Amino acid sequence: MRDTYDVVVIGSGVNGLVAAAELAGAGRRVALVEERDRLGGFIASDELTEPGFVHDTFSSWHPLFQAGGAYADLGADLHRLGLTYRNADGPVTASVSERGTVIAHRDPDRTAAGFAHDADRASYITMLGDLGRWAPHVFGTLGSELRTRDLARLGLGAVRGLGRDGLTELARVATQSGRGLTRERFVGTEVDQLWSPWLLHAGLAPDQATGGLMLPVMAFTMHEIGLPIVEGGAANFVAAFAALLEERGVDVLLATPAKAIAVRSGRAVGVETGAGHLRASAVLASTSTARLYDGLLPPAAVGDPGRRAVARHRPGRAAAQVHLALDAPLRWDDSRLEEVPLVHVSNGSDSTAIACAQAEAGLLPAEPTVVVGQQCVLDPTRAPDGRATLWIQLQELPWRPVGDAAGELDTTEGWTPALADAYADRVIARIERFAPGLAGSVIARHVIDPTGLASANANAVNGDPYGGAAELDQSLLWRPGTGTGHRTGVPNVFHIGAFTHPGPGLGGGSGHLVAQQLISRQGRGRRRRS
Repeated sequence: MRDTYDVVVIGSGVNGLVAAAELAGAGRRVALVEERDRLGGFIASDELTEPGFVHDTFSSWHPLFQAGGAYADLGADLHRLGLTYRNADGPVTASVSERGTVIAHRDPDRTAAGFAHDADRASYITMLGDLGRWAPHVFGTLGSELRTRDLARLGLGAVRGLGRDGLTELARVATQSGRGLTRERFVGTEVDQLWSPWLLHAGLAPDQATGGLMLPVMAFTMHEIGLPIVEGGAANFVAAFAALLEERGVDVLLATPAKAIAVRSGRAVGVETGAGHLRASAVLASTSTARLYDGLLPPAAVGDPGRRAVARHRPGRAAAQVHLALDAPLRWDDSRLEEVPLVHVSNGSDSTAIACAQAEAGLLPAEPTVVVGQQCVLDPTRAPDGRATLWIQLQELPWRPVGDAAGELDTTEGWTPALADAYADRVIARIERFAPGLAGSVIARHVIDPTGLASANANAVNGDPYGGAAELDQSLLWRPGTGTGHRTGVPNVFHIGAFTHPGPGLGGGSGHLVAQQLISRQGRGRRRRS
């Protein structure tokens, strides 16, 4: 292994993997430094409960990756090296509550046909059509660095493409909440029940700004791309990346913490690691904002923008995972749900907003929004014949609970194994209202509470897997609290990952953005030398 590189990448979540692969593919000498003993960050799968039951330990669904620039660049090679996706062709997601069941199909018209009001059927297709017209500008913003020249280019393109009135409407919707959008556009509650819980996957609550845009973005994405999962488990995604990194000559250093970024004469010159000093012309840090500016960089190198970023960063709500091994596939009262890969237990903005507010107040929600992943619907290899896994995600939890909104659970000692198990019982009971017999079908279970998430990944600050709050003041130009974008104020040091624009998710957007900038810069240098 060499000790001099063009680029050292710190952290091997999706953004670190993407950046390392793209840079190495462009001829850069790259080292990828990971403090844990395996690649992937929050992308993993394990037999957490019983032998033969493969659970996606953390994240599972890959529509953002398939929609992004990283997949366009790397997808063919990843598939050649073993990555296979399973996806939904029919029903893709649903929501169930005391108000009934609402199902989204890949076909938007079939989805709209399930709404009670004729006006809502037309409004739904109109909403998707609006997003289709806005898509080049919305996704262009998410895929750009947002420097002054980028903003000028994006603004001019939007004016030309949408006109003044169209751009004004896009801006208005982008400041709406998800609840505000659905109340304005729909008579019935189906669209709200179906898509408002999806805002949690973007780190938003139903009454927060930008939800009015993110809600149709979620719907548009599900209809266009579906909900792909990795055949055999998410670890196979990481394995394909590992093979690609090896093929492209990346040196991967596992169980090797980055201790400091070495700075000389105001510029980064390398990284101090548990394996020694690595010299580098550039450093990409997929870390939390505080770890980068208050830990890795020497204090004298951190300017006002970096200090502001740390001061302004707010962790979002904490999360948890519950994994079940079942003796048979889940049987829902509404049997249509047995073919749906992902089901939310929620009535929409009402119950989800209450649960979010309870979590923000430090309370365990009495009736949480429950994300029920039925991966075996798409990939039966995840469990022995006739059996199934259940992937349950909770996105409305306090990091330090001060009470229980239901008045039943003792939170005086914070998150303990006993509290996590008791809350898992509540969650299972909530699902069982609509799927009787679930509790009796459980062979084994594995609970990862917010402290478990934080222990598994240092970037899950306060148990938040989304890199911080995703409200408007923590997004776009203001993520991670500074206008520098991925530049840090220290030449040759770049910040990537969920704490930076375009935010959380498995798209690999920030890793792709920064890698392409460095590749472009290298290309310009080569042309000057020729």
